[in-house]
Amino acid sequence: MKRTFLAAALLLAACTPLTQTSTPACAAPLKSALQVDLYFGRGSAGREVSEAEWASFLNEEVTPRFPDGLSVFDVRGQYRNSQGTIERERSKRLTVVVFDAPSHLAKVQAIVASYSRRHGQDSVLRVEQPVCANL
Repeated sequence: MKRTFLAAALLLAACTPLTQTSTPACAAPLKSALQVDLYFGRGSAGREVSEAEWASFLNEEVTPRFPDGLSVFDVRGQYRNSQGTIERERSKRLTVVVFDAPSHLAKVQAIVASYSRRHGQDSVLRVEQPVCANL
């Protein structure tokens, strides 16, 4: 996913900026947390990243960094490539809710770097937003 969800990123950029220090007022038993969404394109050097390859990546790179829980969704994305053509591909959306921001940053960066290396991706779309959550 070379320029994953460029339109979504542009829409998000137009929104009022939220920072990691922006915390919503949470009613008990909810607590302030940060929702991290990563979008991984499955196109890789003219082929698609298989379910087995994705499962291996999830088990080896993601789960050890976020063992308390995460969600994965199958999604479809599109982006404009360097020639100006719209590209569409199957993707994975990974969602993690963290209560210890900003300690998650190094973990997220390592996950993104690993996926990019393994599967030749130019980018992984990352969206973060403050939320109220409870385990």
